[in-house]
Amino acid sequence: MSIHDDARRGFGSAADAYERGRPGYPAKAIRWLERRLELGPGRTVVDVGAGTGKLTRELVSSGATVVAVEPVPAMRAVLEETAPEATALDGTAEALPLGAGSVDAVVVAQAFHWFDAPAALAEFHRVLRPQGRFALIWNRRLREQPLWRAISEITEPYRHDTPAYYRGEWRQPVASTALFTRVDELETPLEQELDGDELVDRIGSTSFIAALPDPERSGVLDRVRAVADGAGGRVRLGYVTEAYVYQRD
Repeated sequence: MSIHDDARRGFGSAADAYERGRPGYPAKAIRWLERRLELGPGRTVVDVGAGTGKLTRELVSSGATVVAVEPVPAMRAVLEETAPEATALDGTAEALPLGAGSVDAVVVAQAFHWFDAPAALAEFHRVLRPQGRFALIWNRRLREQPLWRAISEITEPYRHDTPAYYRGEWRQPVASTALFTRVDELETPLEQELDGDELVDRIGSTSFIAALPDPERSGVLDRVRAVADGAGGRVRLGYVTEAYVYQRD
């Protein structure tokens, strides 16, 4: 299965910025996932589209065996450094390099909107054991926050048709599938405090910004840095962490 061009080029060139600039996940959300997915010793969980391992390293602490699947080599290289206890594999959500009925749980952090949802759901169903569960989790921007509005005015003209969580196209295939039943969902607040360099990394790791030609990307990130400078050099970005759990039928 091919990777969306913005993901391939953008994340391929911005893996280090992604690791430095992206937030992790609140402890409340991690503990909630561990309980709902029944993670622990003797269980196996696969993190699909694992990126640089922001969630992977948290799953390792549960005691479960963790497999991380990531198709972008630069992202996977960082993942192998940040979560060495996990097994990192090349692969996509639509063609997982795992056997049928081989895992107890599947998680997708910040990535499901990139997938071919019906194909990915069929793969999750294939690799999960009977009554296995999968979870989706995102840190959703508080787009109404003035700071995020200022940043969006700079970046959104470059988005074009790049997939986005907030547009919600991912919801209908998940809601209508006969392969899974919804179990539970969680919302919890998250705040990320950043200096100017960190804010540049945060926005520079956005796929469609990272994929821009060098001069254009530099101009965008100069404007982003100016937002931090105008806020006194440090900013607080607001998010809501949203998580959803489904059970294999």
